[in-house]
Amino acid sequence: MAKKKIVWTETAARQRRSILEYWLHRNKSNTYPLKLLRLSNEKANQVAANPLLYKAADFPDTRVAAMGHFSLFYKATDERIIITAFWDNRQDPEKLFEILKAQ
Repeated sequence: MAKKKIVWTETAARQRRSILEYWLHRNKSNTYPLKLLRLSNEKANQVAANPLLYKAADFPDTRVAAMGHFSLFYKATDERIIITAFWDNRQDPEKLFEILKAQ
């Protein structure tokens, strides 16, 4: 199976950027944000290589790849992987449901 193109929605990119900035300011170091960025890119590449690798989410055509305290929500099409949310699992899940409904 050919590796699919990875597309981050504006919402998912904004969420990831916000989380990385939070940890940069909180820790006064870029070590953890860089680790998290690397992990999210590795997870996205795994998904692109094998879209059915992770479990189906509670939303139509959406799957979720867990990364400890964070999750990557995505949809797979014939040509691409669309990352719809980059979520901190410690947040209120109702906020996530609203975001995913809008996607």
